[in-house]
Formats: sequence, C-alpha cells, structure tokens
Amino acid sequence: MPDHDSAAWQPRMTEAEAVTAARRIIEDAYRPAPQIPTAYRDETPLPAYGPTPPVPQPDRRIVPAWAAGTAVAGIGVGATCVGVGCGIWLACKGFAAVTLSSVLFVTLPIAALAAVATAIGSAVRSLKATHTETHHHYTGPVRLENNTITAPAYGLIARTRNELNR
Repeated sequence: MPDHDSAAWQPRMTEAEAVTAARRIIEDAYRPAPQIPTAYRDETPLPAYGPTPPVPQPDRRIVPAWAAGTAVAGIGVGATCVGVGCGIWLACKGFAAVTLSSVLFVTLPIAALAAVATAIGSAVRSLKATHTETHHHYTGPVRLENNTITAPAYGLIARTRNELNR
C-alpha cells in the first residue's frame, strides 16, 4: 500500500461548494412527501331493491385441501418412521450391553405390544354389541313401600351407620 502524503492530497470541492452541497442534501431529506391517496371509498348509492351487480371474489387459497391433507399425512408417517427407527436403535443398543437399561430396552417393545393389544381389545369389546335383554323372573311377593336409607355421621371421627327405614 503506497504512502500518501497529507500535503499532497487536495480536496476536490472548495469550502463554499461543500456548504452548498450539504445544504441541498439536508433540504432534500426534510422536504415533505407529496400527498398520495392510500384508500378509496366508493360513494355511489346502492339500489334500494332489486339485483345487485356481481362483485368479483377471487379465490385466495394457496394450497388445495387434498394437498394439505397429503402433507399432514406425510408428516405423520415421517414422525412414525422416526419413532420406530429410534426405538430400533435403542433396542439394538440395549442388546449390545447387558445392563439394567439393556434389559429394559429389550422388554420395552414387548410391553408396548401388550399395551397396544390391550387397547385394541378394549376398543373391540366396547364396539361389540352386547345388548342382550335379560328378564328377571321373580317368584316371591313384591312389596312396593317407601324404603329409605339414612346414613347419619356423628362425632369428630365420623362413623357411618346405614339404617333401613321401612
């Protein structure tokens, strides 16, 4: 890098030219912006009755519904694959070392399968139609009385005594 002598450097503008240029730049910066309308209101009166002219309503959807559904399904499948892969990696890591954690990693998939089987079984049982009408055939006499049960609780440590009032 060559050395420049400060005495050899001469300014390209005189002091008066620099003051004039600075004043022009400042005036340009603080000049108010022209008035540009930013909104428009249609003041035409609407008809009191009758058909109204159609108004264009453009469709602004970016992604179709089927594409959004496919994307959500893809995210779900990807997350499932990541979870299964992590489970397999942890199980393989557990097989490599015989420790308490390795035993837990070996039994964890079995427990998960048992939990899934239990959930499926309870869902099938709740969906199964078990609505069978049962008829009770009584052979003894039936008394239609007002049988009430009172359960008073007394004392600091409450004891409940159920009494059948006939």
